[in-house]
Amino acid sequence: MTQCERVLRHLKECGEISQLTALEQYGIMRLSSRIADLKRDGHIISVSFKSGKNRYGERTQWAVYRLERARDAREQ
Repeated sequence: MTQCERVLRHLKECGEISQLTALEQYGIMRLSSRIADLKRDGHIISVSFKSGKNRYGERTQWAVYRLERARDAREQ
């Protein structure tokens, strides 16, 4: 299974994915590149940003990707 297939499966099953999830669960270091690949393949994926504090108490922000519409298998 490719990294793109893993990310797409996760999006379909869980609804969203962040870089931390991609790294911890799948060993994917460059999630944004896999998202770009999926978009190029015709999947509609949106991005939103969440914010919080890191371990040092500093404010930080990260991207969360959500599958809006998967490419129809008939479009291949």
